[in-house]
Amino acid sequence: MSRPRKVSDDEVFAAAHRAMSRLPPWEFTLAEIAREAGVTAGALVQRFGSKRGLLLGLMDAWSGGTRGMLDQIRAAAATPLAAVRAWADCQAGMGDSPGGMAHHLAWLQQDMADPAFRRHVRAQMRETTKVLRRWLSEAVEVGELSAETDPAALARAVQALLGGSLISWGFLGEGSAKAWVRRELEALLVPWTVRRPRRGR
Repeated sequence: MSRPRKVSDDEVFAAAHRAMSRLPPWEFTLAEIAREAGVTAGALVQRFGSKRGLLLGLMDAWSGGTRGMLDQIRAAAATPLAAVRAWADCQAGMGDSPGGMAHHLAWLQQDMADPAFRRHVRAQMRETTKVLRRWLSEAVEVGELSAETDPAALARAVQALLGGSLISWGFLGEGSAKAWVRRELEALLVPWTVRRPRRGR
């Protein structure tokens, strides 16, 4: 008889995230996570205590990885504004389908209702806003944005726009979520974007 395959916490969290992406909270069970991870539900109970304990571990891992994920986005982007757009594209991935967006909203409701989950989401949002403010400040320094831009205010506006535009797309469902979000982001940025004069032939 072969021994059960051992999996790391990161593998369990990845399996939980995959299950969360396709299931609403009321259908999300330890059995589903175990099936996705290739382990038994009993093994997950022994390790995390409960489904809530597992999810809090996942949220803790996400909170700690926010800065690293954003640093990777910035490293791959040619300019500060390109990083902002890439981050927006990443967030738009939550709207791969209207049904998927509904699942994310259901999870968000749980995060807002439970103080422990809300604390993790708040930490992620504060870290993200801080990094966006830094990118927008860099965009001002390199001349992508007007010197009159308030990076702190614009960072908060970008955060608010992303959430609102994804909800709007979830109801209207016109085109892809990525195209919808990018259009709204550009509308927000355009008053502050420095126009480059065209070169003559």
